Amino acid sequence: MRSIRVETSGATILLTEAPEPKVKDRKTGEIAKDAQSGEALMRLGVVYIEGGESSLVQVTVPESGVTDGLILGSPVTLIGLVARPWESVFNGQQRHGIAYRAEAIAPAALPVHGSAA
Repeated sequence: MRSIRVETSGATILLTEAPEPKVKDRKTGEIAKDAQSGEALMRLGVVYIEGGESSLVQVTVPESGVTDGLILGSPVTLIGLVARPWESVFNGQQRHGIAYRAEAIAPAALPVHGSAA
């Protein structure tokens, strides 16, 4: 399926779950790897706030794209964020959703929306 680039410049993104290895197979504990580079993948959670609405989102990032200085609850930047629709059949049930992936995650400053009066 096609990947869709996500424009994040107007959004506030806060880290809600620290990066941890993405597990490919829960039975064996095998860690997911990037299909092209073979690099280990990390999974993290963010709240994405834009236009007065918010969503909790899980994002996959290559291990080398996780920068130091990430603090839970703090603003972050998701570099190269893309969304990819997916669907599958699990235990006879059709499932679908959107998978999010970024090239990197880094600490960011909160946007300033006007000055105090």
